[in-house]
Amino acid sequence: MDPVAEIKRIYFSTSKARLLDDLAAAIDLLKSIDSEEERERAAVYMDGLSQMRAEWGLKSAPPARKAKRGR
Repeated sequence: MDPVAEIKRIYFSTSKARLLDDLAAAIDLLKSIDSEEERERAAVYMDGLSQMRAEWGLKSAPPARKAKRGR
């Protein structure tokens, strides 16, 4: 599997309902790329996904809170 091709596929096929999950998957794929040249190619699509998130007014889910102990 070519990570850049998969990120490109995600970019062109995502929807508002799936964007946050697709963005998380694209980030995981980006982390798997070793070559700086390949990362630069993927960056164009990652930027586009980020812009979609901003335009559609979506926010990432807040981090899970840890339970307090001792109370």
